Amino acid sequence: MREDRYKKRILLGQDGNSLVMLLAILAISFCLFKFLWTIYWMSGSKIDIYNSEILNWFTLPSNLGVLATRPWTVFTYMFLHEDPMHLIGNVLWLWAFGYILQDLAGPRKLIPLFIYGGLAGGLFYILSFNLLPVLSEAAKYSTLIGASAGVMSIAIATTALAPGYRIFPMINGGIPLWVLTLIFVVLDFAMVTGNNTGGHLAHLAGAAMGFIFVWQLRRGRDWGEWMNRSFDWISNLFNPDKKNWKKTAKEELHYEAKGTQPYKRIPNITQKRIDEILDKISQQGYRYLTEEEKDILKRASEDEDL
Repeated sequence: MREDRYKKRILLGQDGNSLVMLLAILAISFCLFKFLWTIYWMSGSKIDIYNSEILNWFTLPSNLGVLATRPWTVFTYMFLHEDPMHLIGNVLWLWAFGYILQDLAGPRKLIPLFIYGGLAGGLFYILSFNLLPVLSEAAKYSTLIGASAGVMSIAIATTALAPGYRIFPMINGGIPLWVLTLIFVVLDFAMVTGNNTGGHLAHLAGAAMGFIFVWQLRRGRDWGEWMNRSFDWISNLFNPDKKNWKKTAKEELHYEAKGTQPYKRIPNITQKRIDEILDKISQQGYRYLTEEEKDILKRASEDEDL
């Protein structure tokens, strides 16, 4: 019904929550692969057999010969985790920065940023292990796994959008977001020479991608728009109802009224104006609305509740 649709859009319900969807994908992926490992373990197989037959087909190898046989791993590796603590750490960072990002820029920036950051991290990891002499020996067997590069991209993008945003307000009025992010980046630099060199290099590449994404966004170039349009197109293929989500007032009120009043009068508010405001929220976030747009949205919402 028209009233239900308005309420879902005005309240920004689950349909627009990219953060929840991304967290769910990471959690489901972890549980699925742990379930497969459990089956191998119960059958008496060793972890090496599970890795060679299952896990290694989805983790990102630095060996170019192996990568040529598994090119999809440049994408799949960023959704996988072996260690529960690795998953929990990434989920906490993703939830913290992703929540702020959706509030600042709307839900349609989160997943593109995550994917761009993951791709940048994966490619930089491959280049580093094949071009740097100190890593050339490890390139024969090293693999990359985890969402950290994508999460770092989101963290840097969020900080670039609002460096003065404060968290933990109970601590002396709050900690500026840039302070937390700076600590995050410095730690990655400091640990590049440690045991997880590939992972930290990928984090730094993801951070650079997050900054570039926002830099381009401020110049009017949204690198994630094509990706969102592709997601919308695929989603509509499996949900025919969404194809008719936007109907004109003429179609809905005059041809499909079915015994209801032909129209409902809302002073100074038009269907087109409401859709424009809701689209602006989806693209940029609620905070970018003008006072006039907020007032129109409020009156439209109150009218639907009558």
